[in-house]
Amino acid sequence: MGDAGDSGSLDQTVGSSSSHSSTFFTNYPLIAAIVAFTIAQATKFITSWYSEKRWDLKLLIGSGGMPSSHSATVSALAMAIGFQEGFGGSLFAAALILACVVMYDATGVRLQAGRQAEVLNQIVYELPAEHPLAESRPLRELLGHTPAQVVAGCLLGVVTAIIGHLITMTTSQS
Repeated sequence: MGDAGDSGSLDQTVGSSSSHSSTFFTNYPLIAAIVAFTIAQATKFITSWYSEKRWDLKLLIGSGGMPSSHSATVSALAMAIGFQEGFGGSLFAAALILACVVMYDATGVRLQAGRQAEVLNQIVYELPAEHPLAESRPLRELLGHTPAQVVAGCLLGVVTAIIGHLITMTTSQS
């Protein structure tokens, strides 16, 4: 089925793949994604304090708002994979498609679900007190993102990955 040439090319493929293996703490794509997510969530937290003069800890883990942390995370991941593995490979293609699906979903389905939650919460609020649903817990309204929030998150992720790439290039040359 295979000859000696086939196993040699397999060994080279496995060898080159293992040269990119890394520990959790040196995994550049993972770190870029986590850093982009953290910056996006911290930005929401700090800007909320600046505008409302109060700390809202829910913003550190919640969804919605400016910039989109989902978009920042997946775009940083895709770019970092592109820098590390090459932009022509299937791994980058998979990461790019994942990023596009996440960002499309954030501005589509999740945004509309949040708007529907607003309407439903208003309807429940206007129900008479004796209605069985009058005491129901409000639905979460901040689920999706506007296109501007998604673009801002995407740009944040790309910039984070570029900075991370420059840092890894600098440290690997030292």
